[in-house]
Amino acid sequence: MAGRRPSLLVHVVLAVVVALWTLPVVGLFVTSLRDGDAVAASGWWTALAPNETRGMTRVMGHGLPQDASQVLEGSLFPRGRAGRIIAVGVRSTAPDAFRPGQPIEIAGGRLVVEEDGRYRLTLVVPPGGGPTDGWTGNFAPGGGTRIFYTARMPAALGFDNYARVFKAEGLLRALLNSLLVAVPSTLIPTLVAAFAAYALVWMRFPGRWIMGAGIAALMAVPLQMALIPLLVLYNKAGQAIGIDPRSFIAVWLAHTGFGLPLAVHILRSAMMAVPPDIIASARLDGLREDAILFRIVLPLALPTIAAFATFQFLWTWNDLLVALVFLGPQDDRLVLTGRLLNLLGSRGGDWEILAAAGFVSMAVPLAVYLGLRKFLMRSFVLDGFAE
Repeated sequence: MAGRRPSLLVHVVLAVVVALWTLPVVGLFVTSLRDGDAVAASGWWTALAPNETRGMTRVMGHGLPQDASQVLEGSLFPRGRAGRIIAVGVRSTAPDAFRPGQPIEIAGGRLVVEEDGRYRLTLVVPPGGGPTDGWTGNFAPGGGTRIFYTARMPAALGFDNYARVFKAEGLLRALLNSLLVAVPSTLIPTLVAAFAAYALVWMRFPGRWIMGAGIAALMAVPLQMALIPLLVLYNKAGQAIGIDPRSFIAVWLAHTGFGLPLAVHILRSAMMAVPPDIIASARLDGLREDAILFRIVLPLALPTIAAFATFQFLWTWNDLLVALVFLGPQDDRLVLTGRLLNLLGSRGGDWEILAAAGFVSMAVPLAVYLGLRKFLMRSFVLDGFAE
């Protein structure tokens, strides 16, 4: 197989797999750029096509003296938006009873809505009707005239949903909390595991293999079984030294403890691949153990270290259970996954808001993966095939 180029079937299968994995991400991003009415009316794949939407505008007039008239003009569309009116109405029971340009007789006046959304409402007080106080037409005094419309609107994409989730939904604070959890929870176990793996592979001390076997056995311990005993231990330690046990330090230590066994196992395997002659030559040249680790072993094991760091970051970034246990559900300590869970309860019907928040939570680990992609691919090199 060496030297042979992949067949067309391999390329087709890979293209299909990539499309299946990429399509949901594209759909989520497009949905996050659309407004709520468009999301409710049509699928994301129609984002560039005009969509049909329904709306209502209330037109308010002023008090009219006896035997007077008033003309109110405006547009049914928000400023900066354009569309085409399909049907209009003045009652909720018949929102599409009239066509654009057709005069609509209402109590106290006449309404005309043009196809481009411009309306002209003429209110007239009949002779002897007496003065009015805010009465503007076919509804109660002061209530205004409601205009229902059905319009075809052009595609509109923007970043308004992202501004809403960051300003109104507290997503920025949750994003910072997730970074405060994920970054140290990735760096600490990676650094500690590098020291431990080097000691287990290249240093001689009693019980070395027993310790290595014990670390490998810890990978079989379920996280859920250790959470409550660990929380009790943290509470007792916090009371003894007078600090709050529910803090970011507690989360860092928890993720370090849960991630260390796998990290040591992976880095140990990578360091065992370093030729022993290189280590022996470095020791003969008088290099200390720390210099050998940082100058020789770690650069050679860098792809594996980057691969583990990537997976550890993804795990800690997407974690909800450990963060809720050791940080609590308070808003000032809530991580991004916890904020998304709250949004799902409070904004369950606002898919555009959920899509924007979901894409933000996806963008950071996606950027980390793309940044470390080369190292990640090198760590999976097998049988001489490289990227």
